[in-house]
Amino acid sequence: MIAAMVVMGMTAVLGGCGSSGSSDVTLRLVAADYGDSAAGSSQKYWDKLVREYESQHPGVKVQVSVYSWNDVDRKVKEMVDAGNPPDMAQIGAYADYAAKGLLYKADDVLSIPVQADFIGQLSDAGQLRHVQYGIPFAASTRVLFYNKALFDRANLTPPKTWAQLASDAEALKAQGVKYPYALPLGPEEAQAETMQWMLSGGSGYTDDIGTYTIDSPQNVETFTWLRDQLVGKGLTGPVAPGRLNRADAFAAFANGDVGMLNGHPTLMQQAAKKGVKFGMVPMPGKNGTPKSTMGVCDWMMAFKKNGHRDQIGDFLDFVYSEKNVLDFSREYDLLPVTGSASDTMAAAQRDKSLRPFLEELPLAQLYPAGKTSWAQVSAELKKRIGQAVTSDGDPAAVLGQLQSTASAAENAENAL
Repeated sequence: MIAAMVVMGMTAVLGGCGSSGSSDVTLRLVAADYGDSAAGSSQKYWDKLVREYESQHPGVKVQVSVYSWNDVDRKVKEMVDAGNPPDMAQIGAYADYAAKGLLYKADDVLSIPVQADFIGQLSDAGQLRHVQYGIPFAASTRVLFYNKALFDRANLTPPKTWAQLASDAEALKAQGVKYPYALPLGPEEAQAETMQWMLSGGSGYTDDIGTYTIDSPQNVETFTWLRDQLVGKGLTGPVAPGRLNRADAFAAFANGDVGMLNGHPTLMQQAAKKGVKFGMVPMPGKNGTPKSTMGVCDWMMAFKKNGHRDQIGDFLDFVYSEKNVLDFSREYDLLPVTGSASDTMAAAQRDKSLRPFLEELPLAQLYPAGKTSWAQVSAELKKRIGQAVTSDGDPAAVLGQLQSTASAAENAENAL
């Protein structure tokens, strides 16, 4: 989930008003909340969009239930398990539902112009066995944020290599900075920080043909370096990485207590609200800028159970108009998933703060969301990865255990 954003838990239900005759259709959509407060809830976006759509389509009503990221995937699963799936869901993963034959293919519901407008790598990531079921909805990439005031005070420049990052962290620690480098490997979104570091070390979760490589020599080396050069030297702050969640790390950065951390676009607004002056640079690699960074894509999907294919398709074509994609992306500091909206954003002066993230997207690697095994692997990783960087941690053993879990899950997937 962009991949992973954390918001206050809340539920908001909104929908069309008025009576519906026998020819009317009511579509149900369950969506994730990208806001950081009740006032900024995604309800505001969907409420406006649904009112506009219904005014143009008097025979169709759309009921949208908005849940926090802490709850939305579970809510959809409960509905599916009860045999009452929504018509559409905008959540973090699609592969399990696609593998069970529950979803429409993207080309069953979307018009050709809308399909053609999606950024290619995102469409590809929405495929299960070379068929697209996951429809990209929102994207983000990661860059290294640094606190300009703390860096100026320590006379530092942003790091380009691991060695420079460690050296900067040492200097920040000497200045009394609470979290010289915040390393959130807690259960909230450990899979994101883990992947960013794996990529910076030259590997990742999978190889070029999609086979899990969690315990690759490069990944073992990466986590050994983290254990010995950052965590072991007290450069990651007072909270053990395995207990530090992303939301808490972001909040600490916004409070001026963090020198550096990996962040996605929403951190810009959070830090700016607290008056923190920050800079952004590509994530350092072992010997320089890595060849790829991490990208996250959240998904829209359409369930077949209730029919309504034509109405779903018409509504989704409206959702993915350039105007609506831009409105959503700008409201929540996210990257557009369509080429038309992305081109507009790249050229617009009002969106200049998002350009560093847009520039990262063409080279970004995404989670292996097309694997039905990924949900299990990700859940297990969230529980264990923090153990790899404790003082007595064994990165090879922890990554080896995760690789075994992934291989078993993949074998089960392939047997389907």
